[in-house]
Amino acid sequence: MMKSVTLAVCLAMLSFANIGGALAQGAQVPFAGLAIGPNSTVEISADSLSIDQESGKAIFSGNVVVGIGDMRLSADMVEVVYAAGTEGGTGAISGLIARGNVVFSNGVEAAEGDFAHLDLEAGEIVMTGNVILTQGQNALSGQSLRINLNTGTALIEGRVQTIFQTGGSE
Repeated sequence: MMKSVTLAVCLAMLSFANIGGALAQGAQVPFAGLAIGPNSTVEISADSLSIDQESGKAIFSGNVVVGIGDMRLSADMVEVVYAAGTEGGTGAISGLIARGNVVFSNGVEAAEGDFAHLDLEAGEIVMTGNVILTQGQNALSGQSLRINLNTGTALIEGRVQTIFQTGGSE
């Protein structure tokens, strides 16, 4: 059975182990304070765009780069998810589904994985498949990462491994 480890529990254990320096150096919920939502402006560039009117899908392929405020997403393929009741290509975007070499970054933190779903309405990012999260010199890895930007919580599951830098070396 896979053990679930929240970042809060992981950080609490670290503070009890007298390595509070990791806490002071930014080991926090990833992408905290990132202001994205259903009214965010989404900019996308890619090598190609495929639109299926029948299914209402818009799929960007090849060197896809997405900008939403201070966040950048890159992937091999990104499908745009439209809000309920809107037609593909003409309605509000409710989310993005990214596949292949997925990287989220805000300039300070980065999360990499094989697959990601960004739900703009719920303010949630879910990544799966060989997830690596870096915050400065600190790194966390696991099989899945769920970040709730509204509540400031994160959950990493699937053989979680961490590397925390506790301060300068002597």
